[in-house]
Amino acid sequence: MTDIQLTAIGGAVVFVGAVFVYNKWQEHKARKSVERAFSSEHDDVLMRSGDAPAVPRQEPSFNLAGGGDSAEGVQPLRTEPVISGDDGETPAAERAISLVDPLIDCLIPLALEVAVRGDKILPVLHTLRHVGNKPIHYIGLAVSGDWEPIVHGGVYTKLQAGVQMASRTTALNELEYSELVTRLRTLADEIGAEPEIPDMIEVMGEAKTLHRFVAGHDAQLGVNLMSNGAPWAISTLIGALEKQGFDVRPDGRYAMPDGDGGVLFTLSTNVTLGADTTSHLTLLLDVPVVAPARDGFGSMVACARSMVARLDATIVDDSNQPLMDEALAEINGQVREFYDEMAAADIPAGSTRALRLFS
Repeated sequence: MTDIQLTAIGGAVVFVGAVFVYNKWQEHKARKSVERAFSSEHDDVLMRSGDAPAVPRQEPSFNLAGGGDSAEGVQPLRTEPVISGDDGETPAAERAISLVDPLIDCLIPLALEVAVRGDKILPVLHTLRHVGNKPIHYIGLAVSGDWEPIVHGGVYTKLQAGVQMASRTTALNELEYSELVTRLRTLADEIGAEPEIPDMIEVMGEAKTLHRFVAGHDAQLGVNLMSNGAPWAISTLIGALEKQGFDVRPDGRYAMPDGDGGVLFTLSTNVTLGADTTSHLTLLLDVPVVAPARDGFGSMVACARSMVARLDATIVDDSNQPLMDEALAEINGQVREFYDEMAAADIPAGSTRALRLFS
């Protein structure tokens, strides 16, 4: 069987699966209508008259080219963005939009017959938090009239789910979306809600467009240090790096804190755990997850220059050629242009959106 035939068969399987899910969904909606007509079960909370506007759905538009240089064989240190919970300072509506964001999430309204309590539905919502590697979040329209993350003690008249349409590795695909629809239907039954499922073809188009933007702006910049003499002993190097301000990680990586609980840039010894020496170090900046105001590239270069004197080293490129000040200044200009591109797409580097997409 040829590759073309296999591809055609694979596409047919996905299409048939999608049609099957759609037909089952139509049957489910009809059954739910009958059940509602003869049901008398209600949640024991007060209803609030009047509706607040739903979070609007927006069409993302990305047409930027991007990318950057990365140190060969070195991967950036990942940290999970903190985007939920009540910090006592951020308004509820702002926290809600960080969880279910119309620019990077597929929004799925969940209509409620009666108001529901947060403590009643949270255990059910926690059963569906990912599809593939795409996170799913939920917000609710509180009786106060504001959208907010669903919390214990809250009472909600509407709900909305959001599944992230792209990650650093993949876009939301048809099989993942079909799984989401099936599982969300079961979840909705348990909490007495009716999902309004967006058209699969439209969602897939938005997901692919968003992923093209992410792939085009997945940039890491590396600055290498090469020993001018004998290789450095790892045991001695650890102390020098700690004095430089690096935090030691369990996997042997070193991270430079940004002062607010995040990571500014990382360092790799370029050898496996247990090695005794190394002659090369690589400082690596994960460009899209560091805000421009932190000047990640400038701070990384300043750190490298400080280590030159401390370790008797030379700043070099990936070919071990000295990296001169003119070249570093040119790279810095390119980083600033990169930041401008991300800001123009409403996904500023270091923002919650960027942290979600590039985590």
